[in-house]
Amino acid sequence: MKQIQQELGHSYWTVRKALDVPEPQPYQRTQPTPAPVLGPYKERIQELLAENEHLPRKQHYTSRRIYQIIRGEGYQGAESTLRRYVSQCRKENRRPQVFLPLGFPPGQAGQVDWGEGQVVMANQPRAVQLFIMRLCYSRRTFVMAFPTQRQEAFFLGHAQAFPFFQGVPRTLIYDNLKTAVYKILSGRNRMEQAHFTRLRSHYLFEARYCTPGAGHEKGGVESAVGYVRRNFLTPPPQVADFSELNQLLLAACLEEDQRILARMDRSIGERWQEERPHLQPLP
Repeated sequence: MKQIQQELGHSYWTVRKALDVPEPQPYQRTQPTPAPVLGPYKERIQELLAENEHLPRKQHYTSRRIYQIIRGEGYQGAESTLRRYVSQCRKENRRPQVFLPLGFPPGQAGQVDWGEGQVVMANQPRAVQLFIMRLCYSRRTFVMAFPTQRQEAFFLGHAQAFPFFQGVPRTLIYDNLKTAVYKILSGRNRMEQAHFTRLRSHYLFEARYCTPGAGHEKGGVESAVGYVRRNFLTPPPQVADFSELNQLLLAACLEEDQRILARMDRSIGERWQEERPHLQPLP
């Protein structure tokens, strides 16, 4: 023991403690390592991670790529510090959450989404894009088919949906569609496409955007997409053109007014008659 003390330059108790433990113990931090250099860049990192929700998996921002980006923006810390923070963010985003059912008063809100369906048009099978808007209180739903999801189709869908509802809800809930959102900022803040902002100003409604990856925030319209495919487009209708297809879809939407949903005591049409006076007037 004394020889080990002299050779290593450690005290008796340090050597004794080492000899009493048969295997080396892993080092453990008692507190998380602070990362003050990273502080100003955390919001930027979260913004880049949020963008992954809208990118192909093979084009996601990796920790390495995020490090390269923020280093170019002035970050002077270690890459390992950034990797720990990115890993922490990813773990937090994977934590299971409990979601409460969405409830809205009449006229308060609607939800908008796109879906895809299959039809036979001019004797040829083809995919069509389905613009769907649903009122949150009455569940009345408007569906219109387009060849693409481009901004012109997105705007025309709104322009046709509001007369169908005979009014405009105060708020519309969207996913982070590129036709509406130019850039995702922190939290629920978004930089909108300029043309979409003008559309909102014309009809005087507010836009609310879902947290990336949180589909439960507009689950009603997402379930409506599946319902439309199963009930409006099965089997695939045979039509001459989009005009005929949209006439069929409009007739199907009107027929839905007779349906009574689960846990509802009145039909969709009756609830819409109650909701209609609470909608904002058309411009």
